[in-house]
Parts: sequence; C-alpha cells; structure tokens
Amino acid sequence: MKLFLLGLMGSGKTFWKNELAAKLKLTAYDLDQLIVAIEEASIPEIFEREGEIYFRKTEAKILKWFGEKKSFVLATGGGTPCFHQNMEWMNQQGITIWLDEPVSVLTERLKNETANRPLLKNLDEVGLQRYLERQLTDRTPFYNLAKIRLSGNQINLKSLLLKIKEYA
Repeated sequence: MKLFLLGLMGSGKTFWKNELAAKLKLTAYDLDQLIVAIEEASIPEIFEREGEIYFRKTEAKILKWFGEKKSFVLATGGGTPCFHQNMEWMNQQGITIWLDEPVSVLTERLKNETANRPLLKNLDEVGLQRYLERQLTDRTPFYNLAKIRLSGNQINLKSLLLKIKEYA
C-alpha cells in the first residue's frame, strides 16, 4: 500500500504519517526530510542558494524514487502536488489523501514558525493568513484530485483508516 499525504503546511501531514505508519505497519517517509538529507542543506538554504525551480525539480526526482517501493506512508511538501505532474503520478502509484484543515487552524499552528519556513519568512499573523488563503486558492485544483479528502474534525485516525480501506 502506497499512501501519499498532502495539504498545506501545518495541516498535520508529518503527524498523520507517523500515526498511519504505526497503525498499518508501514515505513514512514517525509519528502522534505529526504530532500534535506540528500542535498545536505535545509529547505531555506536550498531555496536561498538554488531557488524554487531547482527545489521543485529535486523534489519531483526524489518523489519518483517511490515508484520502486511497494508500501509506505509519505508526507509530501505542501507544494509537491502542484509541480511536474506529481499529483497525477501519485494518483497512479497509490492513495492520495488531502488533509484539508481550515486556514484559521493553519494560521494558529504556524504563526510561531515563520522563521523556519522559507515561504513564510517575515510574515506577521495577518500576512500569514493571507498567504495561506492564496496558497489554498492556488493549490486547491491540484489537491482536489486526491482520492481521499478529509476536512477539519474529520481528520482522525478512525476516519483515515476507514477511507483508506475503501481504496485498498
């Protein structure tokens, strides 16, 4: 079983990756962590040094490596589905799950993390909320292609497992 978790930053992809992997006895991966390990640089450093185009090409290349694996849970980056036909590829490979948290929840989760996230650098809380709203608008056409979409209080282990079972 191949599970791909997607959604805006702060939506809980890393948390649910670990929960699902433990429950389903699958290996858990985080795409951003793999990029950091392979590039030997943090995401902000990669963005600053090489730019977003380089980052997105690297991200797509590493994502495609999962085509060789039989089963896993992968937390993707928030923008992963939006570039290089990644969403279509993930849908061909396995089950895509959109963790669709409200922007207000994401803003609350992320307001103290802006310095650690390259795309949020120097944003105050109002700027952060506007940025997330724009991101959601831009990314929704890609996220809408997910096989499973859970929103807000629907995002829990029981709901995730039931929806995954429908596709497995």
